[in-house]
Amino acid sequence: MNIFRLAGDVSHLVAIIILLLKIWRSKSCAGISGKSQVLFALVFTTRYLDLFVVYISAYNTIMKVVFLALSYTTIYMIYLRFRNTFDSENDSFRVEFLLVPVIGLSFLENYAFTPMEILWTFSIFLEAVAIMPQLFMITKTGEAESITTHYLFFLGLYRALYIANWVWRYHTESFFDQIAVVSGVVQTIFYCDFFYLYVTKVLRGRGKMSLPMPV
Repeated sequence: MNIFRLAGDVSHLVAIIILLLKIWRSKSCAGISGKSQVLFALVFTTRYLDLFVVYISAYNTIMKVVFLALSYTTIYMIYLRFRNTFDSENDSFRVEFLLVPVIGLSFLENYAFTPMEILWTFSIFLEAVAIMPQLFMITKTGEAESITTHYLFFLGLYRALYIANWVWRYHTESFFDQIAVVSGVVQTIFYCDFFYLYVTKVLRGRGKMSLPMPV
């Protein structure tokens, strides 16, 4: 494993832990899109179906279990433990607009027309757009708490580091996964405007990040 993938995995884990700590310490899930968290849980579930049948390494297995556990813990906190603080009115993104094309692409673009491969492809495509309900929610409300923006920053950093990982693997191993790379690039593009706002506003000491309100 190269340093870029390890750093990417750590960034991804840090993002989820930041979100969980935010919910637990504040006893509130205000500003957090439950729909995005459900989509991420669906990503991990469909990607890690091979957890008990394919062994790669202890690191790989542990990370799969951790991501699944943390993902469903987040959903539990949002929809059960602190459901009274959940802003369902602003978490209004139509996820079917994501799921329908992602399902279609999974059947059309895959490496093998088998259930496991189609589900893996589905998870890759879905991960590229799973953050959209969260970004839509922030745009709709016009601002985000710094802790939420830190979560998004580390998610974006995870994707950027994975791009570096793919470049490194192509250079050292001549390995190129077209589906994963294209989806990862698309996902990183979604974060570009957010990264700019994060650096110019959050890192300069503001408690919240204000975004342009939708017209």
